[in-house]
Amino acid sequence: MRQIRRGPAAPAGQGGYGVPQQPSYVDGRGHGGADGYDSGYNTGQVYGTPGGRGPGGPGGPGGDGYGPQRPAPDWRRRIKLTAITVATVLVVTTVGTYFWADSKLNREVDLSQVIERPEKGEGTNYLIVGSDSRAGMSDEDRKRLRTGSAEGKRTDSVMILHTGDNGPTLISLPRDSNVEIPSFKGSESGKTYPGTGRQVKLNAAYAEDGPELLVRTVEFNTGLRIDHYVEIGFAGFANIVDAVGGVEMDIPQDIKDTKSGADLKKGRQTLNGEEALAFVRTRYALKGSDLDRTKNQQKFLSALANQVATPGTVLNPFKLYPTMGAGLDSLIVDEEMGLFDLAGMFWAMKGVSGGDGTSMNMPLAGSSGSNLLWDKAKVKQLVNQLNNDEKVTVKGD
Repeated sequence: MRQIRRGPAAPAGQGGYGVPQQPSYVDGRGHGGADGYDSGYNTGQVYGTPGGRGPGGPGGPGGDGYGPQRPAPDWRRRIKLTAITVATVLVVTTVGTYFWADSKLNREVDLSQVIERPEKGEGTNYLIVGSDSRAGMSDEDRKRLRTGSAEGKRTDSVMILHTGDNGPTLISLPRDSNVEIPSFKGSESGKTYPGTGRQVKLNAAYAEDGPELLVRTVEFNTGLRIDHYVEIGFAGFANIVDAVGGVEMDIPQDIKDTKSGADLKKGRQTLNGEEALAFVRTRYALKGSDLDRTKNQQKFLSALANQVATPGTVLNPFKLYPTMGAGLDSLIVDEEMGLFDLAGMFWAMKGVSGGDGTSMNMPLAGSSGSNLLWDKAKVKQLVNQLNNDEKVTVKGD
């Protein structure tokens, strides 16, 4: 049983003012005092070590006087987690963008309906068509863009873009080119129409039975197999140019054309959608008429591709998404066209005016009335070089 021991009385002379000796506590076994067990209460040793500086105590290892300290932050771990988070967001965004963009492609052209096709050569051939479609345009848009109000749609420009190992080649086929309409399968009726040897302007093929007959006619008259089809109308063209912030061009001469609405001064300048459409449609203000117009179209499309395929557009979501939205909504492509095929076409267009790229008109041998006649010998040589993916040496008009 614990007992309380009293210390000796205060020394003489201190009277009742002396400080009494504090009691010490001893258990029933006699432990206590100098030799016995002491709880440490008398000396303030409540943390288990002298001075109260034991583990967990004030000033003790890991102590700050108020409790355990936080461990130092693990920056390597934080950086790793941040990197994983950023990578995940980028992957999700990229995949989401791909499926969003892919869903916007208008795959309306069925090339499987094209009959009696040439053998496929090396490289890839795109048929790029600018149509005068006014679909989706308001009366105000038609007035602003000077498109008129004609119903239906016709080809305003036709180009073949060949991509391969010897640089891209862009060939304009004037819409007044004299061609033969071959036998073909109707795109809607499915009926086969035999060829009669009819000689017409190239744009008549599109007007008669749409993209499938145009592809069939181009393949029949050139011997070159078309792998992909891309078409854009008036409104879509202007929207893409505006979405990318305009396209810088060096205008070769003063142009004033009341029919297309072009009113441009010679020199380098940035064209908006309305001005760009007027420029590529201008025909009567140019000396060479349709041939000079096709050259201007080639220059502009190459400049547009250069503008789109830049870090300022690709890495800027505020430009990239509007441009993709305007472009993909406006394009009509074949059923087999994918985003990577489309991207490959744009990169090739960008290289047409630089590096190993070549741009030309189809070689001509004169005219018959208002129809332009191709130089058959040169066309055959050109097609052989393209089919074999050789460097093009043929010169066009």
